Amino acid sequence: MKEIVEENAKIRSLEDALNRCQCLGMRISRQRRYILELLWKTKEHLSAREIYNRLSQNGKNVGHTSVYQNLEALSTQGIIECLERCDGRLYGTITDSHSHVNCLDTQQIIDVHVKLPPDLIQQIEAQTGVTITDYRIDFYGHQQPELYENLTKPSPV
Repeated sequence: MKEIVEENAKIRSLEDALNRCQCLGMRISRQRRYILELLWKTKEHLSAREIYNRLSQNGKNVGHTSVYQNLEALSTQGIIECLERCDGRLYGTITDSHSHVNCLDTQQIIDVHVKLPPDLIQQIEAQTGVTITDYRIDFYGHQQPELYENLTKPSPV
């Protein structure tokens, strides 16, 4: 029995993304599947060029135009995330509300879910006269050397 997928359900896996495509009547072409598989495997924010290059390196024959068209279709339908940056678009897998930590040393973008305290939201609403219904925060910073060293050191056996 085929499971019915709610159109607003969160996409948490490659299977969820493929199910959403089917639910929306989108054809799951070979190229579309390759792009989704790559994004879910890497868990990074990648540009269209990076996606094209990685697919090519992995022996997946997908044209430039096909990559761009599929990324546009997938992001327009809310199946993947599209971040507009001054140096171009980046694509990721988390489509529900979340924030980003931008590492200025590695250029890495890390997805984080942040819940602001209700009193802070009320304070912002009082200052602006706008009822907050959603938010995304971009954090910027540098790697903390002591944490980075601990992450890269082999653990003692």
